[in-house]
Amino acid sequence: MAIEVRPASVFEDVRALVGPKSPGANVCWCLSYRIPSKLNNELRGPARGEYVAELCRADPPPGVIAYDGDEPVGWAAVAPRSATSFARNRKIPHVDDLPVWSLWCIRVRPGHRKQGITHALIAGAVAFARERGAPVIEAYPLDNGDARVDLTMAYAGLRKNFERAGFVHCADTTSVLAGHPRILMRLDLR
Repeated sequence: MAIEVRPASVFEDVRALVGPKSPGANVCWCLSYRIPSKLNNELRGPARGEYVAELCRADPPPGVIAYDGDEPVGWAAVAPRSATSFARNRKIPHVDDLPVWSLWCIRVRPGHRKQGITHALIAGAVAFARERGAPVIEAYPLDNGDARVDLTMAYAGLRKNFERAGFVHCADTTSVLAGHPRILMRLDLR
């Protein structure tokens, strides 16, 4: 299998990966950390998808997609931290004043897991940020050791996957997800 990671500019592919089965459902659409909480709460049903469609037409698009041939099989949200709620998040510290990018959501479709797609997505997100001038990229994965993580809550990623990609632990956070602490990990792109 040859996985190719490309910018998430095709809305239909983003919808296939993070959108709802029913168009009226109020699923995340990977917006909760991207937009202010007030707007996140106001966007309901189809308006969420319409907002994401606009993001796909923007530069930069809202993340990257892993493809197996023409089939979208994985998603990673990546953007300048200043354009996310991590810019104001009190639980996740700022290490310095560099204009870092954040990588905060990774999703691999059922039936495609355990095939290296997460690793391809992390590498693709790093390349995406680097190509757009990011000096550093951060992630906020779960520090779960060998404990199992509910797949629904594993969207933040796991420490070991980021370590394999060269990220280093930079700070602890006060954020907890699915009973596991989240840590701040970084990769210098300079």
